[in-house]
Amino acid sequence: MQGFLDHIVLNIEHDETIIDFYTRILMLPAERLEAYRAGEVPFPSVRINQHTVVDLFPKKLWEKKQSAGKGFSNLNHFCLSLNKKDWEDLHGRLRDHKTAIREGPVQRWGARGSGTSIYFADPEGNVIEARFYEGSDHSEKCLLGT
Repeated sequence: MQGFLDHIVLNIEHDETIIDFYTRILMLPAERLEAYRAGEVPFPSVRINQHTVVDLFPKKLWEKKQSAGKGFSNLNHFCLSLNKKDWEDLHGRLRDHKTAIREGPVQRWGARGSGTSIYFADPEGNVIEARFYEGSDHSEKCLLGT
């Protein structure tokens, strides 16, 4: 079987804080943000690339679903693969915004082999890995920083 990762859902408590982090610090383009703020759609998203979004579920969508819970214990982290310049720019923005690097830079194995990674958390504790593969031009362009 082959396919693409379509979306990840993050259950969030403080929507504007998280939206700010993903759009201003990670610089991922928002999807449906104005419609969400106008109450026309139940949640906003941020776009990673042409195939993948991160859906940001506000508390009202998950707080009453006891069986699903917040899900933090099930998701260890997710990884954004970048080119080296975008990775360096992100590392600088995280430093400028005093976002702690939990680990790295370290070498880690991933979908394209070994790459250089840093780990950090968003304001609600979701751990994100950002990595680059040496010599990779990333034909699947991540929209981070655009």
